[in-house]
Amino acid sequence: MTEHAQANVTQGLPSGDLGRRLAARRVRLGLTAEEIAARAGVAPSYVRHLEQHPGAAPGRGTLLSLAAALRTTVSALTGGDADVPPGREQAARSPELTELSVAECAKLLSTHGVGRLAVPTELGPVIVPVNYSVVDDAIVFRTARGATPSLASGCVVAFEVDRVDDTFSQGWSVVTRGFARTVTDPDEEHRLAKRAYSAPWSGGRRDMWVRIEPYAVTGRRIVT
Repeated sequence: MTEHAQANVTQGLPSGDLGRRLAARRVRLGLTAEEIAARAGVAPSYVRHLEQHPGAAPGRGTLLSLAAALRTTVSALTGGDADVPPGREQAARSPELTELSVAECAKLLSTHGVGRLAVPTELGPVIVPVNYSVVDDAIVFRTARGATPSLASGCVVAFEVDRVDDTFSQGWSVVTRGFARTVTDPDEEHRLAKRAYSAPWSGGRRDMWVRIEPYAVTGRRIVT
């Protein structure tokens, strides 16, 4: 198939930034554009074209080949599952649930990104997503004063991160319990601002730093 034919618009596919998703998945797997191209049977220049041009729309056959090369689904590559919770696929025939060591949990936590914070409220526990980082073995995030995540300050909380791979029906989860406090020292705030990886996606003024000092970390992984 020529590159011209591969670039034909595919009808019926959900819209989405294919290039960004393709590049993110490739980097997550630690693969080069050349390696993905070889697996998918396309030219490396075409893979780079897809990554650099969000509006590119390859044919269905090429999408299937790229998804297979990236060990994912066409729906995931094209953004069709953006509003669908993970884990809808069937369980594998022989899944194995294993406990993660403390070192493995720490490594997974340190990848940073989005985690789920469970905080106590007057009406009961509430779970909210927050963009977090790990600095000096502590979980840190920025929020707005009065926002739900800010209620964690002064409380024992739970914090969870996970990854789910629907294609292979496998994934992992790490749960941390710890004491949360508001960072009030200006020097510490400045240090966290310099070392933190993740900024709040929600935007707006988020100048309250919260730090969670873990006292228990557990994790599990499902493999097939």
